[in-house]
Amino acid sequence: MQEFKNWKPPVLPKEIEQADVPGSKVVITEYHIDRAGRIFSDLLDEIEKVKSKNGNGKVVVSVSGCSGVGKSGIAAVLSYYLNDIGIGSYILGGDNYPRRIPEYNDAERLHIFREGGLKGLVKDGEYNKERFQTVHKLQEEGNDADPENIKKYPWYKSYINGGRNALKEYLGTGNELAFKEVEDVVDQFKSGAEKIWLKRMGRSNTQIWYDDVDFKNVGVLLIEWTHGNSDCFNGVDIPILIHNTPAETLKYRLLRNRDCGIDSPFTTMVLDIEQESLINQAHKAKIIITPSGDRLSYEEYCKYIGM
Repeated sequence: MQEFKNWKPPVLPKEIEQADVPGSKVVITEYHIDRAGRIFSDLLDEIEKVKSKNGNGKVVVSVSGCSGVGKSGIAAVLSYYLNDIGIGSYILGGDNYPRRIPEYNDAERLHIFREGGLKGLVKDGEYNKERFQTVHKLQEEGNDADPENIKKYPWYKSYINGGRNALKEYLGTGNELAFKEVEDVVDQFKSGAEKIWLKRMGRSNTQIWYDDVDFKNVGVLLIEWTHGNSDCFNGVDIPILIHNTPAETLKYRLLRNRDCGIDSPFTTMVLDIEQESLINQAHKAKIIITPSGDRLSYEEYCKYIGM
C-alpha cells in the first residue's frame, strides 16, 4: 500500500494481543518480530489486491505451518502492525475449533493409529496371537509407532503402515476439526457482521464457551492455525505458510515443553503427516517463508523442499 511506504515498525510493548485460545500465551521473541517484519510489506500489497476486488474492505488472512513453527507469535506481531497503521485486525485461534478437547483428541489419534495398525496386520495376513502380544507390549511401552521395530520384526511393517494410513484419514480432516464453524465465522465477517459469537476451548471439558466479539472496526480477520490453508473450508483470501521441517518443529516444541510424550515416535509420525498435508496445500499460499526468513514463490518452494 503506497500510503504506508514510509511506515516504520514500532517498538512492541511487553504485552500484545494474541490469538483468542484460552491459556495460550507465547513470549514474543526477535524471531517472531523478524519474520513478521519480512512478511508485512508483502502482506499489505496482498491486502490491497483483495480490497480492490471485494469492495467491502474485509480481508481474511491465515498464518499456517507445522506445530511450533512460531505461528502464534508471528500472527500477533502482524496483527499489532495492522492495528498500528489503522487497519483493524482480530486474531482467531484455530485451536478453538477441534471437535474434542486436547486430551480426548490425543487419545482418539492414538486409538485410530493402533486400531488401524492391527487391521493392517489382519489385512496383510500377518496377524496372530503371538505377534499381538509383541505389539501389545510395545503399546504399553509407548513405542509401538517406532518404525525401527520393523528391523527386528519384518511383519511389523504392516502395523506401521496400517496405523499411519488410518491416522492420515483423521488428522486435519473434518473428523478431527470443526471446519464448517470456522467457515461460518468467515462468512459472517465478510458479510459485515458487527458482532460474532466465537468459540473458546481450553484443555478441560468444562472449558468450552462462546464470546460475543465486536468486529465493527476490524478490516482483517487473521486466522492463526496449522490448518489455515486447508481445502476443508473456504474464505481465506491470503494464506501465509511458515515452513519448517518436522525435525526443526520437534526441537522447538521440546524447548516449549508443549506436551508430554513430545519426542515420542507417535508424535514424530503426527508431525510428518502434518507436514505432508501442508506441502500438498502450499500451492495456494500467497506468501511462503522459509526457516531462514526468505520469501519463496511456489515454484521456488518446490525446489527448496526437493519436490
